[in-house]
Amino acid sequence: MIGEFEIVLITGMAGSGKSVALHALEDAGYYCVDNLPPELLMAFIELEQKHGASKVAIAMDVRSATSLPLVPQQLRQLRDTGFLVQSLFLDSSTETLVRRFSETRRLHPLSRIEASDQHRALAEVIELERELLGEMRETAHILDTSMIRPAQLQNYVKSLISTPTVQLTLVFESFAFKRGVPLDADFIFDVRMLPNPHYEARLRDLSGLDEPVVSYLQCQPDVRAMTADIETFLSNWLSSLARDHRSYVTVAIGCTGGQHRSVYLVEVLSSIFSNLWPTLRRHRELDGRHPAPK
Repeated sequence: MIGEFEIVLITGMAGSGKSVALHALEDAGYYCVDNLPPELLMAFIELEQKHGASKVAIAMDVRSATSLPLVPQQLRQLRDTGFLVQSLFLDSSTETLVRRFSETRRLHPLSRIEASDQHRALAEVIELERELLGEMRETAHILDTSMIRPAQLQNYVKSLISTPTVQLTLVFESFAFKRGVPLDADFIFDVRMLPNPHYEARLRDLSGLDEPVVSYLQCQPDVRAMTADIETFLSNWLSSLARDHRSYVTVAIGCTGGQHRSVYLVEVLSSIFSNLWPTLRRHRELDGRHPAPK
C-alpha cells in the first residue's frame, strides 16, 4: 500500500550536517540517495515502489537550486496520493558555517571565483544560499545544528522519524542563552528570571533531571506560575497549528546555562502534553555532554 511507503527529504545549508543525517537514516533502514535532482524525484519514487522499497531518504541541496521550486508541489502531490512524507531542513548560523568551511578547507557549492577576502566571500555565498533555499525552509521541520555534535544530530533525526506523521508532534528543547538561541524554535520562552539552583551549593553541579533540583524548583511559586502560563499558551494555540497542517512545533525554553531551570520545565511540560500530542524532548547543552546511546 502507498500509505506504508515513507519518504524523508533532507535539505538545508551546505555544511549543516546533511551527510550525518543521511547516515542516521541509512542506519534506520532507509534507502538513501544524496543530491537527487528534483526533476527525478517522482520517477525515483515510482521506481523504488516497483522494487518493493518501503522507506527512502533523499538529500537535496543548493546544487539543484534552479529546480528546487518544483519540490514543494511534488511533496504535496505525494502526500495527497497517500505517501508518508517528512521534510527536514538542517540549518546553522552563518558564523558556524563559515568556521566549518574554513576548518575543513572545503569549497562552498556556490563558490566559483577567487576572492581576496575569503571570509567575506564565504559569508556572502552563505547568505545567497539562504535566499535560494528560503521556500524549502518554510515548508520543512527545521533542525538547528549550530551547537550540537554529530552524535546528537543522529539521535535527533532518528527520534523525529520515529514519531507519527499524521498529527502534530511537539518538540520541547532546553538551551542556554549564553550559547545562542536555537534557529529551529517556533516559540521561545525565557525563564532566566526564575530562582536559579546554580546559586545553591548542593544543587550547582546537578541538573534539572536530578531529584534535588526538581524538588527545589517544584516549591518555587514563580516556577509553578511560569509552567502554568506556558501550558495555557500552548493549549490555546496547538489545535490551531495542527489545523494548519503543521507536522512539528518546536518549543524552546532557555535559561542562563541550559542546565537547571530550562531542563526542568522541558521535562514537566513534555510530560503534561504527552497525553495529548506525540512529544519529543531535547536538552541541547546536556545532550552535548552526555549523548544518548545509539
